[in-house]
Amino acid sequence: MLLNSDKPVSRHKPLALAIFLLLSAPLLSAVTQPQHHSLPKGQKHESHHEIDQMEQAWRNAMMTADVGSMSSLLADDFISIGANGTLHTKEETLARLKNWREHHTALDLSDRKVRFYGTTAVVTSLANVTGVNSDGEPSGSYRYTRVYVRNAQGKWKIVSFEASQIRESREQK
Repeated sequence: MLLNSDKPVSRHKPLALAIFLLLSAPLLSAVTQPQHHSLPKGQKHESHHEIDQMEQAWRNAMMTADVGSMSSLLADDFISIGANGTLHTKEETLARLKNWREHHTALDLSDRKVRFYGTTAVVTSLANVTGVNSDGEPSGSYRYTRVYVRNAQGKWKIVSFEASQIRESREQK
């Protein structure tokens, strides 16, 4: 079969593409969906409860500048990306907390969602913050993502945190 060119068109290519798409669809779906099934039955609820408790412990440590509690929550390779784009390691985060370079007078959390991917938990939430830090006044509303990983000892540790400040759109002003 020829179509306005000198190159033959294979009739098998559309069929091969259709078969490929049919076979790969379940694989693509598995990659993009939370893998709750990878946790043993009953452990999903237990893990969700553990993460909720750790979120509360994180909040309490921030409110009271409890460096010891915060240190136990963070993995050694923890990295934080602040709302202004600055990076902080575990050591830097603890030093900021210890030296009161970051002090919250109110930290109200809501709209929390926890998703599990094997031994990883991803938490998104809304935080309404009042307080100060060395970069200025952090008061406002923020969306954040916190990532937990269950380590070899079976303990959840925070490995990553990122915050984005919610700004009023021009239409809202």
